[in-house]
Amino acid sequence: MSSTPSASRTRDRAARRGRTAPPPRTPGPEDEKLPLGRTTAYGFQHVLTMYGAIVAVPLIIGQAGGLSADEIALLISSCLFMGGIATFLQSFGAPYIGSKLPLVQGVSFAGVAPMLAILAGGSDLRAIFGAVLVSSVVGFLFAGAFSRIIRFFPPVVTGTVITVIGISLLPVAISWAAGGGEGGAAAPDSLLLAGITLLIVLLLSKVGVGMISRLSILLSFVLGTGVAVLMGMADFSGVGEGALITFPTPLAFGAPTFEVAAIVSMLIVVLVTMTETTADILAVGEITGAKVDSRRVANGLRADMLSSAGAPLLNSFTQTAFAANVGLVAVTGVRSRFVVSAAGIIMVVLGLFPVIGQVVAAIPAPVLGGASIVLFGTVASSGVRTLSTVDFRNSMNLVIVAVAFAFGLVPVAAPQFYAGFPAWTQTILGSGISAAAIVAIVLNLLFNELTAGNARNPSAVAAAPVRIVRADVLAHLRDGDQLQNGTVVDREGAEVAVVPEHHFDDVRRMIDAGEITDTGQVQQLILSKSSS
Repeated sequence: MSSTPSASRTRDRAARRGRTAPPPRTPGPEDEKLPLGRTTAYGFQHVLTMYGAIVAVPLIIGQAGGLSADEIALLISSCLFMGGIATFLQSFGAPYIGSKLPLVQGVSFAGVAPMLAILAGGSDLRAIFGAVLVSSVVGFLFAGAFSRIIRFFPPVVTGTVITVIGISLLPVAISWAAGGGEGGAAAPDSLLLAGITLLIVLLLSKVGVGMISRLSILLSFVLGTGVAVLMGMADFSGVGEGALITFPTPLAFGAPTFEVAAIVSMLIVVLVTMTETTADILAVGEITGAKVDSRRVANGLRADMLSSAGAPLLNSFTQTAFAANVGLVAVTGVRSRFVVSAAGIIMVVLGLFPVIGQVVAAIPAPVLGGASIVLFGTVASSGVRTLSTVDFRNSMNLVIVAVAFAFGLVPVAAPQFYAGFPAWTQTILGSGISAAAIVAIVLNLLFNELTAGNARNPSAVAAAPVRIVRADVLAHLRDGDQLQNGTVVDREGAEVAVVPEHHFDDVRRMIDAGEITDTGQVQQLILSKSSS
């Protein structure tokens, strides 16, 4: 097919400048465009999934900073507004910016501990904003170099990290479902509400109507909240308070200030968020079937860092991809990035109209917990599916997965494990996702990339039994033949008949004589001989 005149002119201009224009990207499953109504509904489902997480960080930082209720409300609106812009930039994309994958962006939890430490040291929000700004600019400049490590993310690494993402999120869902029982115990009414919501998700997922099944999470939020109203567990009293429309005032807390210690701590946060975003890009690529290469990862990281650099100007913090929404993509099967772009627009609107956000915020935590058990569990299941493609025979892959799981699940099993460690250690290892990613990458380098010195049978747990195949079997195979579900197929996918050794010569003679002309006749002959 000949190229269009405009494409030819683009290549000619690029050639005159001494470089080659990047080839146009082939549309993938993530580029599917759905009707406007479905796009909006699916996008709103994404917003409901991540709403609680995105408002939690400004709420925590605002309270720690001694802000008034109005100032905290401004901080929350700003984070929603900036998260919407970042989401749209990441999913819809621009030249060299954005992965163009269904990834929802929001304020990173990885920065909470360092930001609290900055406030505890006597600084204010302006120092946090300055540190976020500088560290994000540095991250943007190094996004291309960071993306080249994608070759060090084989399935043994990505599968491990995706599984840890799901398992790390499950305690959040369980705590939402448990409610605030006495002494940390689960409250019976909260468990009942969460169980009803979970049952709604399962029943709606079972429905044969695709639209209902794909909107099962959104519908479970609505129906679960309706049940909560009947149980007297929903509180909408705060809806409608305050101004109808608010616009996040740029630099509402003053111009950023720049403190070396704060900047260094946020640089560590940027490394962690870039690692997590890379893992999320690879995870959503696995789930959607989209092609992910180093260029796409670099574009995604640039969107991450560009939105993070702009966040302080609009009173927000470091942005990152939300793993919970990766699970929603897996549950619903809706892979369109334009659905997530719609979610970004909805988040911007929520930032402008706080009354809408107040309604969403009134969804009871047990309702969120019941639905999120499915969401977060699906992320872990996707990781297990990826690990199923890993070859664990005669390799150290089993050990890599085991150790990375151990480090990744430390914060889940013992949340205060790193409390006595230096702040930078808490930032890196306190996130099970980044800890698992770092350990899996390092061990994969040690055992699979740097193979010098590896033992022939490297580990008792990695060793596999010795297998042999008769040499005469190979004489009947051709290039491209493979075994699929116990059946031999050729390179075109046609079945190759497997004949018992004592019938082989007879069948071979009949084929040569033209008495047998297709595989089905071979199978019928073998059946007849076996029954006679």
